[in-house]
Amino acid sequence: MKWLFVALACVALSEGFVRIPLKKTKSIRSRLREHGVHLPYTDPALKYEPYRSLASSVIQPLNNYADTTYYGPITAGTPPQSFQVLFDTGSANLWVDSTYCNTQACVSHTQFNPKESSTYYSNGETFYLPYGAGSLNGVFGYDMVNVGGIVIKDQQIGLSTSEPGENWVVAPFDGILGLSYPSIAAGGQTPVMDSMMQDNLLQQDIFAFYLTANEAEGSEVAFGGVDTSKYQGQIYWTPVTAETYWQIAINGFLINNQATGWCSSGCQAIVDTGTSQLTCPQQYLGYLMQSIGAQANQNGGPMNIERCSYDAVQPNSYFSISSNTRTRGHK
Repeated sequence: MKWLFVALACVALSEGFVRIPLKKTKSIRSRLREHGVHLPYTDPALKYEPYRSLASSVIQPLNNYADTTYYGPITAGTPPQSFQVLFDTGSANLWVDSTYCNTQACVSHTQFNPKESSTYYSNGETFYLPYGAGSLNGVFGYDMVNVGGIVIKDQQIGLSTSEPGENWVVAPFDGILGLSYPSIAAGGQTPVMDSMMQDNLLQQDIFAFYLTANEAEGSEVAFGGVDTSKYQGQIYWTPVTAETYWQIAINGFLINNQATGWCSSGCQAIVDTGTSQLTCPQQYLGYLMQSIGAQANQNGGPMNIERCSYDAVQPNSYFSISSNTRTRGHK
């Protein structure tokens, strides 16, 4: 049992000791209050709580590869190992190439070595991830992950064990950082963005992309805020219609400022930073190809238009999102 002792002043006299109690004085807080100064109350017990990282917002520069792929650096492990990852709103898992994998795609990229990280641990759970272009197998683990200076402890991370095919071989990145909802995460894993929110690491629970065209520099992803230098006017918000991908409603489509009537009754779309392709409902594909001067190839898909004539034939196309029309433009 711990005791708190309060001393009393004693005066030695010839007759013996006389107890003189200490006079109670006003606290500093009370004196300041009398002069109109009110200090905010802070619970002194807070200093005994575990350390918490300060909430922040960061801007992570991205590389633009051929206007199709936008990727940037992260680190994982202790000491940190560096990787280039695709920041993808069309998936939910974080994974990187690893030393567990010996296929061509893995050995031609930077590989995470779990044996060189003092903070890595795993329960051996395996996963399979299918993508629109390629798939892979791997094992889940946990480790420190640093995204633009935001450090997440015990972040779930996938380590590839097999990456078949050629798509991963030619990819300019070493892994994928998924930013969609946890509901589509393989293995029920927690996406990086959700970990940031759960650990109160962000000033605002928000992330934002700025993607350049014509392979120009300056692409970025911001966590915890929005880079106000990248836009003018106000931001228009639209509801997410399904918490899987970043799915939203499209209520109109225009070509060269002319309404087409397509999606007037509403269409569903996803905003996917992991692909450069634009898709449309099958029933409108023929009309769209005709409008932009494209022809079907032998497989039934749209024929690629030569770059030299693309600007001359490609009209401006527009989407209406929540009754706000935004341009898609042309390259």
